[in-house]
Amino acid sequence: MAIRLATEYVKTCLQLTEAEMAKFIRMFVDHGASLQVKVLENGNQEVVLPDDAGEEIVLSFEREMNLYVCRGTCRIRNKNLVNLMRKAVAEFKGDAVVHRIYAAYTMVYTYKQGAVIRITEKKGAAEKVIYEYRDTVGQLEQLFHKNEVEQEIQMLKAQVNHLLDMRNEMQEAAIREHIDGRLHKLTHRLFVLEA
Repeated sequence: MAIRLATEYVKTCLQLTEAEMAKFIRMFVDHGASLQVKVLENGNQEVVLPDDAGEEIVLSFEREMNLYVCRGTCRIRNKNLVNLMRKAVAEFKGDAVVHRIYAAYTMVYTYKQGAVIRITEKKGAAEKVIYEYRDTVGQLEQLFHKNEVEQEIQMLKAQVNHLLDMRNEMQEAAIREHIDGRLHKLTHRLFVLEA
């Protein structure tokens, strides 16, 4: 079995309310991670986690409106911290691109709203998709709710009715001929849409 060398959070975005921020910190403390929280003068916070080999992981949370937003990159070697970050991204519906680095290859996990939507294996320049989420039900639902064609049909029918009324009122042959040409084009379009 391959041994993971490190896990790198390349693009991470967590948006936490004040209560979720407290829960985020408590989650790490409850699982035995020693951490330090620095509150900066503008309301921003930094969560500092000691990683293996004496390195520190700094997660900077900037205060934006009523949220603490963490965007950034970090490399984690400690398995406990790796699992806690994975749980945090899932629980707090974060977005992330995570590289799980092994000696011969890298597994790339893409998270959207806390769920894995794609897993790719990278070996050198070669890339192979292992898993990709497809929202088939959502796509079918979206198609079901599309009604542009029905709206166009209604608009064309209204135009045809208006042109027929105008044709019945007109006595001049040239104008009637012009209206007949337009009616021919509109009825052809209606036929195509209703087919």
